[in-house]
Amino acid sequence: DDIFIPNINLGKGLHGDVVKAYVYKRKRSNKLEADVVQVIERVKSEFVGVFQKNKNFGFVICDNHKMYADIFIAHNKMNGAEHGDKVQATISDWPENSKNPFGKITTVLGKPGDHNTEMHSILLEYDLPYEFEPEVEKEAQELSVEITDKEIAKRRDMRNYLTFTIDPKDAKDFDDALSFTKLENGNYEIGIHIADVSHYLRPRTILDDEAYDRATSVYLVDRVVPMLPEMLSNGVCSLRPHEEKLTFSAVFEIDNKAQIKKQWFGRTVTYSDQRFAYEEAQYIIEHCTLTSGVKPVTIPENISITDSAYEVKASVVEATLQLDKLAKILRKKRMKQGAISFDRVEVKFNLDEEANPVGVFFKSSKDANKLIEEFMLLANRKVAEYIGSRQGRPSNKTFIYRVHDEPDVEKLASLQNIISKFGYKINTETKESTSESLNQLLNDVQGKAESNMIETLAIRSMSKAVYTTYNIGHYGLAFDYYSHFTSPIRRYPDVMTHRLLQHYLDGGESPKSDLYEERCKHSSKREELASKAERSSIKYMQVKYMQDHKAEIFKGVITGVTEWGIYV
Repeated sequence: DDIFIPNINLGKGLHGDVVKAYVYKRKRSNKLEADVVQVIERVKSEFVGVFQKNKNFGFVICDNHKMYADIFIAHNKMNGAEHGDKVQATISDWPENSKNPFGKITTVLGKPGDHNTEMHSILLEYDLPYEFEPEVEKEAQELSVEITDKEIAKRRDMRNYLTFTIDPKDAKDFDDALSFTKLENGNYEIGIHIADVSHYLRPRTILDDEAYDRATSVYLVDRVVPMLPEMLSNGVCSLRPHEEKLTFSAVFEIDNKAQIKKQWFGRTVTYSDQRFAYEEAQYIIEHCTLTSGVKPVTIPENISITDSAYEVKASVVEATLQLDKLAKILRKKRMKQGAISFDRVEVKFNLDEEANPVGVFFKSSKDANKLIEEFMLLANRKVAEYIGSRQGRPSNKTFIYRVHDEPDVEKLASLQNIISKFGYKINTETKESTSESLNQLLNDVQGKAESNMIETLAIRSMSKAVYTTYNIGHYGLAFDYYSHFTSPIRRYPDVMTHRLLQHYLDGGESPKSDLYEERCKHSSKREELASKAERSSIKYMQVKYMQDHKAEIFKGVITGVTEWGIYV
């Protein structure tokens, strides 16, 4: 159980440290308390904060409120920092009789409030790098990127299949593409083609070590900190239009009821005929139909990627509409099986040339987004089933799963307690009734003042999705088997999934799971840090945007009450 440690007894233990503690019962309350007697493992020794300089020494006042002690900096450890600078400091020692740790300034970031200073501070606070070391860039530049006839001969050649990508308008890396072919028997062959990162990223290289350390790309409001150097992420691996690319594919024969008749997994070579932004694909879905005979469509210049109107061929229009129709059937089946629909609205910013927020808008998921999502979910699920299941039973082969446990009973009870005040209820008798009533709740609150609060609380009642070699299924998606296969440019677990899948396709034996489990834990941890950094960058931009609206009055909804204040 959790044990309370009074401030006075922390014994130099910091948030997240592994410590040895002496546990005892308090005489008056009979409750358990503890004293930290030894710090076994320091989880973090580098902190970001503001430097306060005196004549011969200074202190770093840390940004992280969980760091309760200022760091003492001797005169010869200041590294040129001036009073008031934002810095990164490393703890080097914590003398027995000192209430402050001793440290040195490793990086001077700049002045607080400066945009780049704040963004770099966020990355460093969560131990996320923002540059590649020269040797990593050098190894990337030296990679052989030519697609040879010898390499093509080892793969399924799908360059003549109609293929396109649908991504955000400002995307630089294109992880995935879809191909579409009508078969003579009336079914469709649909290929989900993913950048073959593992062809270029080889184990035991500097590049691979760096990708593993990072484990994920980080998406701050004004920048992407990629997992792979740009030459790979935006160049050779990115499925750019009108370029031949090496891909790893999941190819399905699907009938018009979205039933899967055949499946194939393996390495391919593809050619993307068209690049769409979500807005352009959405325009086709909203303005064209399959019933009236499909014709070419002109994308208007106000939503076009090229900023000028252009015509889309009838074959691409038909493929988009058919894929949308099948995606809607797949989604309906998924919801019927108990998947939970968190279609949350995201806050996005319009930024000027200096990356200052000049506008705020809400981004919601439309049919074009859901089209891509459904086919990526299909590939992820089918790859996991192919390796993880044999005739409906677990295969016990080592694999990388993305799992999501059932919700915590206590958290659901506290959610029920709050939503009952608004006249809502959830039925937690069974797994099925829980997901059904959660979906009903999310549907009922849409557009209401309390929707944001209730959606947030519902998400908090869920377990966290993590990577592991021990499969327990994915509760939120209602899948027994689920993996991450579709984004190897930005997620290291997908690279491991590709490697293991190819290993099994080649007839390889199951490797020991220990190493992979360790790598899964590392990837889950890095993902959590990246998501905290992303949230911090959004909060920073929100505050920056609202600075121009001081003393104005707005309507608000109270979304949380704590002992230190109210969230609006």
